[in-house]
Amino acid sequence: MTMSEGLPAWAALLTAVLVLLGAAVTLIGSIGLLRLRTFYARVHAPTLGTTLGMASILAGSALFFSVAEARPVVHEILIAVFVTLTTPVTLMLLVRAALYRDRTEGSRDVPPAEAVEDLNPPG
Repeated sequence: MTMSEGLPAWAALLTAVLVLLGAAVTLIGSIGLLRLRTFYARVHAPTLGTTLGMASILAGSALFFSVAEARPVVHEILIAVFVTLTTPVTLMLLVRAALYRDRTEGSRDVPPAEAVEDLNPPG
């Protein structure tokens, strides 16, 4: 016996749509990771796919378990908060490390540090 046997049709359909939408968006982000050419372009696709895909999958999960257990299930909100907070921070750290590496190696694909400082004057 599974929990989905007593689930109303509207909840099962909405859960399926949300989970499939989240999986599709995450897949698109993963394909972007493979198709884009530079590291700096590659980091954006999975980050955006992760955020929207995760939100959709967790909304489907929260709906399913809330209807199946006849009480609000909010564990997914904590997961969403942690993933939403850590994904951009990880992206920023990876890009800064790559910028540092590319600048120390003298790569011409990134702007020099002086150009960035001219755009953001101190004080």
